[in-house]
Amino acid sequence: MNRRTLTTMVLFGLAVAAFPQVGFAQGDPFIGTWQINLAKAKYNPGPPPKSLTVNIQGDGQNRKVATVGIGSEGNPFASVTELAEDGKPHPVTGSLIVDAEAWTRVDARTVNIGRTKAGKLYQTITFVVSPDGKTLTITSARTDENGRQYNNIGVYEKQ
Repeated sequence: MNRRTLTTMVLFGLAVAAFPQVGFAQGDPFIGTWQINLAKAKYNPGPPPKSLTVNIQGDGQNRKVATVGIGSEGNPFASVTELAEDGKPHPVTGSLIVDAEAWTRVDARTVNIGRTKAGKLYQTITFVVSPDGKTLTITSARTDENGRQYNNIGVYEKQ
């Protein structure tokens, strides 16, 4: 190993030691704007929305989640949730379907969500970010009042 290479390695090591947040910090993989890839999505019984974008912002366990899209029948929709990943219900603004969400962080790349309407569980959702941070898979399940099951898998790409 030549002297220049050794000097470069030492300087890099000192920089990492002096600024560990730069060398080792991992940003929250959920933060950002996610656009659904309808070619990879599976909606059972369907049909899927025509478009869907999820924007997640925040730090620590605090989140602001904005969802906008066009439903399967062509109607636009939007909702906003400000919450903490504390497993407690937080109000959803703008949704015609649910009035609260409770987020629980499972690990660095997984969140479980319970969506409620009038205090009753309406839907369960799991968000999982891929190891490379480029794909968000949202799996949701619910049973309607007639016993019909809905199982959807949305595959989203980071924008």
